[in-house]
Amino acid sequence: RPARKITPVDDPERQLGVDLLVRMAAGDEAALAAFYQKFSPVLYGMALKITMDEHEAEDVLQDAFIYIWRKAASYNSLLSSPFTWAVMILRHKAIDRLRSRQRVEKMVARAADAFAHDMDADESSAEEPFFREQREIVRAALGYLSDEQRQALDLAFFSGLTHEQIAAQLATPLGTIKTRIRRALIQMRDLVGEAR
Repeated sequence: RPARKITPVDDPERQLGVDLLVRMAAGDEAALAAFYQKFSPVLYGMALKITMDEHEAEDVLQDAFIYIWRKAASYNSLLSSPFTWAVMILRHKAIDRLRSRQRVEKMVARAADAFAHDMDADESSAEEPFFREQREIVRAALGYLSDEQRQALDLAFFSGLTHEQIAAQLATPLGTIKTRIRRALIQMRDLVGEAR
């Protein structure tokens, strides 16, 4: 008798993922650990390819697994495999992170430009209240950063130095400067988001 053809739904690897998600939906933390061990290496690689930053990729991976843990009960095995579902979640989290980073960078750049032209600003201009509000939000957020973060952001955005130039000026390793700026931008994004 010919062997029955295995369909994607019958695939043992897929079924293992489905079983882990079912257990996660019931609150089984060991299932989450197993799901993480099974899929995190590939998902991290995808996050790194999207964000082009190791720390950002780690944050995206963490955000994705928190979401997977919380939403495991919403997984539908008839619509996708566990891996495909996890990839879609990770992709959305990575894109959200990129958009958020770009928004903060644009806001900081706009604020830097506004600060640079502050003396020439026309107080009666229709745009002035908007820029004044933006400056206040950014100024308040800057107050929550460490001195090192604030200094790095100041040199990067207000003085226009490259990361390499900042590292040389502060006699600090380039990787440390990049991390400092990245963390400052993430913190600024969260603080500015709360202020809106």
